Amino acid sequence: MAKSPARGSSRSVNDGSDGSALTKERILLSALEILDRDGIDGLSMRRLGKALGRDPMTLYRHAPNKAALLDGVAEKVLEQLVVDTDDNDWMTQLRSIARHFRRLALAHPHVVPLLVTRPLATPLGMRPPGTLRPFEDILSLLSRAGFSATDALRVYRALFGFLFGHILQELQELVERPDETDNLLRLGLNRLPIGEFPLVRALAPVLASYDGAAELERGLDILFSGLTSTLTSPEGRTDTN
Repeated sequence: MAKSPARGSSRSVNDGSDGSALTKERILLSALEILDRDGIDGLSMRRLGKALGRDPMTLYRHAPNKAALLDGVAEKVLEQLVVDTDDNDWMTQLRSIARHFRRLALAHPHVVPLLVTRPLATPLGMRPPGTLRPFEDILSLLSRAGFSATDALRVYRALFGFLFGHILQELQELVERPDETDNLLRLGLNRLPIGEFPLVRALAPVLASYDGAAELERGLDILFSGLTSTLTSPEGRTDTN
């Protein structure tokens, strides 16, 4: 089974008085802890150095700036996304990837902007290699399944376009007062003017019972149904069922 390997440098430097090695791995794991707790704005070289018990200047041997540090964290999270490129059931494998991606995103919600919105300002060839590994592996999976290169790209774009949208939506499904029994109060919809947003207010029971895992499965069902009905199947025929 192919898994995205870590792409970080294994070079280490004995930066502390205790003689312990300060590696890029340790730096990224510590940065991820701060990011998970305090968000992107809460991460700085100074705070990271304090967490590691090191002079912040020593961190620049491994990451020249905060942008490079954030890229490294994104790679660190995505290296956990396993893609079995040899799986003969491409649809089941993509569903497994989608579920795993969701779990990673919910475990590290402050990393989601690094995966979804940060690449908007970076051309594909200039992105950290580790963030492109799932792209390459999924193309390999679909190519082995018999899809043309163009159709494999379309499937990848459709899958991650849906996944990014789903994750951003799920992270917005916030409950203001979880202990309330009235759905309007739970969601804070009582703050809206009574005469406005009647359709939103009417959906309060549905909104309050949001199930991200179930919504993901429904979305994948719709996505795969659409893909199999519009793209040429690996066997060389168009499936219209």
